[in-house]
Formats: sequence, structure tokens, C-alpha cells
Amino acid sequence: MKLQTLVLTIAVLAVLSALAFFAQRPRKPTDLDPRTGQEVFDVKVLEKAARIRLTDQGKTVLLAKQPDGRWVVSSYYELPADFAKLGRFLDDLSSAKIQRLVTRTPERLARLEFKDTSIAFLDTADKAIWKLMLGKDAEGGGRFVRFDDEQRGYLANLSTYLDSDAKNWADSLLISVKPDELSGIEITFASGESVVATRAKKEAPWTAEKAPAGQRIKGDRITSLLTSFASLRFQDTSDLTDANAEAARKNSRTVKFTTFDHKTITVQLGRKPEEKKPEAGSQKPGAASQDSNHNPEPNQSTAASAKVETLNPEPAAAPATPPPAKPEEPKVETIPAGPVYAFITDSDAAAPVNELMKKRAYQVLDWNFSGLPQKPDELFEPIPPPPVAEKKAEAKPTESTAASKPVESTPADQPGVPPKP
Repeated sequence: MKLQTLVLTIAVLAVLSALAFFAQRPRKPTDLDPRTGQEVFDVKVLEKAARIRLTDQGKTVLLAKQPDGRWVVSSYYELPADFAKLGRFLDDLSSAKIQRLVTRTPERLARLEFKDTSIAFLDTADKAIWKLMLGKDAEGGGRFVRFDDEQRGYLANLSTYLDSDAKNWADSLLISVKPDELSGIEITFASGESVVATRAKKEAPWTAEKAPAGQRIKGDRITSLLTSFASLRFQDTSDLTDANAEAARKNSRTVKFTTFDHKTITVQLGRKPEEKKPEAGSQKPGAASQDSNHNPEPNQSTAASAKVETLNPEPAAAPATPPPAKPEEPKVETIPAGPVYAFITDSDAAAPVNELMKKRAYQVLDWNFSGLPQKPDELFEPIPPPPVAEKKAEAKPTESTAASKPVESTPADQPGVPPKP
């Protein structure tokens, strides 16, 4: 009987414990925000967008979609957008998710530092179809975000960098050609001379049309030049009428490439030369000091000596003529050389680079210009001599030569030595 009571008591306690658990379990929040766990950006928005506007720290970048699907940087002379950079930006945006709702109160929203940093996708009428405000970075990782003008702040695992420099969104690539596609190269020099190197196929060695006697073209030097021009990029741009750009065109050298399909790419590289001129206010050459040629008025001592010379008319020694004053050398101001510009022409009229050259003047790295050979002989090397044939093995002595031995001289044959008895 006691056992039944114990079992019944245990059963009652189990039921009571279950009831207590269900009564005290955490309730599912009824106000869970629907954005929690969702992607920050839906890529379908991109299909409807005609422009992307990025704003940060008072700067604005505007990207526009063209009818053929390409993107250009409207805020930087309509240059083509860097597709790889744009792709990374969209991937970062679409892969981020909303982790939680942070606040709905204006006071706390102000502490999340939502200022002027934003991303907006616009339609053809420049109306925002999707907009995201970016706040400060969270201490534990992620970033605070806010959609449109909603009074809600969220935390998202977003780590994208919002580049607000419009130039950085432009595709800087001017030439994209593989060295294996090139069959010829022509390099001009400041003296007016030129060197032309060609090859029949990509595996064939380079040859020069007018190589000096006993010399050949340096194949590795030609390959190095092709590699340096294969992906030529600009660093900055200027107006076409910029003084440095115009001076660079007048002081340029030309490198012309020919492909195996008979297309040509002509690149002019130049810069405004270094200039030296006298500093303002410096003395001109040949201007001597006025004091060195000035004769002072005679004083009392010189007047007295003049009287003595009158009383004693003996001839006096002629005074030594002072050497002429050396003119002061003018101070020279050195104006450094200007930036290096590249002017490119493609024989294919539809090549994008031809249109680019009509918009801006493009500055490239200095070494693209300074790395060119300065003289034609830098491209040639002596033709190595043919390999020397191995020496023939020395002839073995014949039997007759082996049998004959050198005749030793007898003492009688040697002068001054008495003969043996």
C-alpha cells in the first residue's frame, strides 16, 4: 500500500512540474521585426534601377546604367565603371543580413550616428526605389543600418567600404592586350630613329629589320616592353586643353604594336620637360657692381699729393689697374618635369579607347615613360659566335715511329768531352 502511495505522489509531482515549466517558459515575442534574419539588399532591385547613388562625408558618386547594360561613372566624365569593383560592392551588400532590431526611439537612433552616409538605387526619374542609411560600426562587429527614413535602427553584419571618390569607381584600364597576340613592335627615339622588331608566330624569336652588323635584337627586352604595356592603366586625368597635357604631346615618343590579325595600337608617351630659368630679382649675367667702376671725389690728402706732383714733375709709376669685377652668377630656379601622359589610337574604330581619348587626357606612371630604351643600341646585343667543334683526338704513333728511337749522341760527338777508350 505504501508503494502505491509513493508512485502516485511521484506522478502528481511530475504533472505539477510540467505545468510549472509551461507556465514559466519564455514567451515567443509577438513584436519580432519581419526584417530580422533577412538579406539587407535584394538583388532584384538592381534590375529596376537606372542609377546608384553613394553619399559619404559630403561627397557623392553617381553610377548610371547604359542601354547595353554597361555602367558608367556619371559623376566622373561618364567614364566606364570598374565592373569588378561594382561587383564586389553588390556582393557585400546582398550577402549581409539583418541580425536584430536595435531601437525605435529617436533618442537611441541619434546615438547610432545616422548622418549623410547612404546608398540609394534610383529609377529613371531619379526617385529612390531602395535606400539604406549607414550608421557607425558596432563594437561587437557589424554596422548599424536604417532603411529609407524609417524610425528604426537595425544591426547588420555589413562590412562594405563605401568609397566616395568618384575617380576610384572608373575603370582605369586603357590597354588590354596579351603579349602572345602581338607580332610586331616599333619604338621611336628622340633622335628620330626607330627600331622595328617582328616575329612570324608567338613561338618564333624576335628579329629586327635593320639590325647593326654583327648584332641581333634583345628578345628578353622586347618581351619586357610588351608586358609593361599589356595592361596600361591611368592614375589621374586632366582636361584635354591642360598645359601639361599639350606639352606632353609635343614632347612624346611613340610605341606602336601590331597584332597577328593586323590591327595596330599606337601609344604616345610624353611629359613636359624639366625647365630651368633665372629666379625673379636675381642679377643678370654681365651686370657688374656700380661701386667697382665709381671714382670717388678727391679728398684733402689726394689734393696735397697733387700739388707735390706739380712741384716735382718727375714721372710717377702708373697705378695698378684693378681686375674687372666678376659678374654675379644668377640664381636658377628648376621647374620639375610634368606628369607623364598616354595618348592612344586603336586601328579598330570601334575600340573603346578611341572614345576615351576624346573625353580626357590620361596620366600614367612615370616608369612607363622613363622605362623606355633611350638609344637604339640598348635594344641590340652581339650575335654569339657559333659553338666551337671539339678537337680531334691526337693521332696514335705508328709502328714505324714507335720502333724508331731517338739516337743518343756519343761523347765523341759532344765538343770538349774525350772519347771513351
